[in-house]
Amino acid sequence: MARNEEKAQSMLNRYLAFKNEEKKKPKERRPYLASECRDLAEADKWRQQIIREIGRKVMEIQNPGLGEHRLRDLNDEINKLIREKGHWEHRIVELGGPNYARSGAKMTDLEGNIIDVPNPSGRGPGYRYFGAAKQLPGVRELFEKPAEIKKKRNRYEIYKRIDASYYGFRDDEDGILEKVEGPAEKEIREIALREWQRAEDIKNEARKTVKSGEVASASGVLFEEEEDIVEEERREKEKKEKETQTEFVVHVPLPDEKEIERMVLEKKKKELLSKYASEGLLEEQDEAKEMLNVHR
Repeated sequence: MARNEEKAQSMLNRYLAFKNEEKKKPKERRPYLASECRDLAEADKWRQQIIREIGRKVMEIQNPGLGEHRLRDLNDEINKLIREKGHWEHRIVELGGPNYARSGAKMTDLEGNIIDVPNPSGRGPGYRYFGAAKQLPGVRELFEKPAEIKKKRNRYEIYKRIDASYYGFRDDEDGILEKVEGPAEKEIREIALREWQRAEDIKNEARKTVKSGEVASASGVLFEEEEDIVEEERREKEKKEKETQTEFVVHVPLPDEKEIERMVLEKKKKELLSKYASEGLLEEQDEAKEMLNVHR
């Protein structure tokens, strides 16, 4: 009896399931062409369905253990769905709906850069790679940036960057010279101030010693004292210069003015004789001078 009851329940379950399937509407299939759709709500529904399929496949392609062939097939399917989604978005705009393509997210590479590269296999422009497909052989090279070749600068580019700083006209703007020259300028000012104060003290002392009506003589005394100070400083300076100079000693006797005149005269005589007298005449003249013991 138990066996028959189980069979009856099983048949009843199948019967009820069949009745439920009959009550359901037939499963709708997405139109092959977006242009066949005439309803905006239907077009938006099919677009949402495609987005869900893309999401499932993108999650699946993240697994690098699927193998190269499966990854390439999944990547092709995702690109096909993306193109189909673009067709439905264009159809939605035609039916008066919003433009989803304008605000859609962009595809990026491994470094986050927006990509839209042509595929060397001939699949057309706009082919994109997702997940583990980016690490496939021959694909990673598409995302690697070529090494930048340094271009040699020409003369125009070199001189274009030359300004006033290059010639040192702005060296005092960095504050370094101000730090170095500040203490030196302060010291020079103090020395000048002390000299001026000493001169003023001398003038005041001279005015105190001068009686009324003798201002001219006091100024003369003051001028003489200032001259003495200047003369003393000049002598000290000359003394220091003499100490620093090295004395030059001549070890060869130098001719005086008379000796130089005689030598010049002798040279001119020889030039005139060589010009107007023959060699034989010169020899006879030399012999006569030797006989007469004349050495001029």
